[in-house]
Amino acid sequence: MNTDAISLHALTKTYGPKRPAADDTTVTALDAVSLAFPRGGFTAVMGPSGSGKSTLLQCAAGLDRPTSGSVTLGGTELTGLSETRLTRLRRERIGFVFQAFNLLPSLTAEQNVALPLRLAGRRVPRARVREALRQVGLGERARHRPTELSGGQQQRVALARALITRPEVLFADEPTGALDSQTGREVLTLLRSLVDREGLTVLMVTHDPVAASYADRVVFLVDGRVNGDLTGASVDAIATHLTTLEASPC
Repeated sequence: MNTDAISLHALTKTYGPKRPAADDTTVTALDAVSLAFPRGGFTAVMGPSGSGKSTLLQCAAGLDRPTSGSVTLGGTELTGLSETRLTRLRRERIGFVFQAFNLLPSLTAEQNVALPLRLAGRRVPRARVREALRQVGLGERARHRPTELSGGQQQRVALARALITRPEVLFADEPTGALDSQTGREVLTLLRSLVDREGLTVLMVTHDPVAASYADRVVFLVDGRVNGDLTGASVDAIATHLTTLEASPC
């Protein structure tokens, strides 16, 4: 049995000029990246600005198509899927959490959590929605709207919404970027516990060494290429490695 939740093989993403010009230089966001992310693992992706972190996450999650190479999620190769099949796969097998909470202000917490199932045309058992909220410590806030919740609570609702479909992989793009340090640590502790207790697979992009220290493994990107990784590293070790990369000449 394949123990990898996601595998990337020679993943390349290039962007051409937005309009014809004498200089037709293309930008390479990812340059033949090959990585594997194990089931039940928590991986952080870091790197200097423009290193390709968000592009990697978007391609791995099926939100963007690579120029070449392949992405395999639990045995399914994504890059050859039609848009319809790719949309269905994202709804059924992938969860997303972003820096912006993206909650609908007119809906209660439980209605926001139920939204992915409704959009997929699936029945929404209230007990399952309430369980997802309890899972993130908000069982008693089900009927509150986003404006009645703190930033950390809104991110927990967003996390419950991502978990309602019971995804194989949770993708998180700067999930604590809009939170204060204490609230951010609470959200990261929750992610860590979901990995440890329930075997969730998490792939997180972050610029914050503190956030990355909650992961099992930290992968570093520079100019669209993998530039080392650390396992079980401390905040200081991660920060030192990142500073070295940022200080290196292009």
